[in-house]
Amino acid sequence: MSETARKVYLTGIGPGDFRGMTLQAEEVITAADCLIGADRMLSCAEAVLSENRREGNGREENDRKENNRKGNGDIPRLCEYRPGEICAYIGSHPEYRRIVVLLSGDTGFYSGAKKLGQALKERFPDLSVEMIPGISSIVYLAAKLETSWEDGALVSLHGQEEDFISTVNRNRKTFLLLGGSQSGKYMTDRLKEFGMDQVILHCGTRLSYPDERILSGSLDDLSEESFSGLSTVLIENPRPDRRASSHIRDEEMIRGNVPMTKEEVRSVSMAKLELTEGAVLWDVGAGTGSVSVEAALSGKYIRVYAVEKKDEAVDLIRQNRIKFRADGIRIICGEAPEALQDLEPPTHLFIGGSSGSMQEILHIALEKNPDVRIVINAISLETVGEVMEAVESGMLRDEEIVQLCVSRSRTLGRYHMMTGQNPVYIISAGGPREKGMI
Repeated sequence: MSETARKVYLTGIGPGDFRGMTLQAEEVITAADCLIGADRMLSCAEAVLSENRREGNGREENDRKENNRKGNGDIPRLCEYRPGEICAYIGSHPEYRRIVVLLSGDTGFYSGAKKLGQALKERFPDLSVEMIPGISSIVYLAAKLETSWEDGALVSLHGQEEDFISTVNRNRKTFLLLGGSQSGKYMTDRLKEFGMDQVILHCGTRLSYPDERILSGSLDDLSEESFSGLSTVLIENPRPDRRASSHIRDEEMIRGNVPMTKEEVRSVSMAKLELTEGAVLWDVGAGTGSVSVEAALSGKYIRVYAVEKKDEAVDLIRQNRIKFRADGIRIICGEAPEALQDLEPPTHLFIGGSSGSMQEILHIALEKNPDVRIVINAISLETVGEVMEAVESGMLRDEEIVQLCVSRSRTLGRYHMMTGQNPVYIISAGGPREKGMI
């Protein structure tokens, strides 16, 4: 690096104690002109500098002076973690050539390094940025438990309420990062709500510090206090759901007396929806929730708003949501279009029942997202008429209409007879102008 070049080192310090820091991280800290980070990170760096001072006592005089210069508290420090404030500080101090920003764990694992790195490059195009990796708490906990982590799913509940039940349900191992006063309670409450009593939890707190604690047990064995503060948790599920497809047979659904989209019609409708990762689906007239459940289980981070006005149907959706551990479903008890007003914009819309409000439902969805992908199921000719009105008015773009006639066999003595079900029209339309851009 030239004498005039400036460089920022985004440095992962590991779980927290300075003894878990890599030698590369120690080297950039001891050579820094400026240290930036949250209080816990700065304390870790100070421990490294103090250790270097002690080790320097027996060295040559010149080496001892150099170590003392870098560790005697003369290195400027900024207690800050917000990218905007860090950029402002760096911009107002051009005299600092080697700037070290301290980050928890590893810079590539649920770290602020990515966002900060982008902000620095945008504001200071000539600034050189280098990431120094560290040991993540997931890696550390896995080592302590003498297990692997490459075969586990990873979820962060640090400062957010993420859907994680379906992930735990499908994986033998799930690692969770907890943070904040309520994340431990949120995790245990959700596990209990979905009846996941079979899982075993391993919770690590204060990892790498002298007072670290790792507790293992069932939901009943561990209290909420076990997951307080910054914690890392491994959830082991001895009986994960190994189903590769989200398709659910009709007899598996809890049905009651509420109409349900039959599995053959559901299969074609789901294919026409063309769901993507991170999709937001409005399921209007959700009934038993069969489409909502399959959609929620179709991929990662899919959020489904199951909109239903009938109390019996709402109760069935709740039951099926829990049975299939589809925590990506949000149940909206109300009648469309009024119930849709405050929902986030949909990427996808499925209409299984409109109660005569087809035009209004389409108008709200298209107003929120003109490129929403739409699939409508129609049985009555009146509903088909509403759909054709929407086509003629231009609300349904690039429409495709499929009529599906399904017959199922039934036994009469030693004979098998085919029994026809009501024909269903499946109308699909809209979506992004460029494929894959939902």
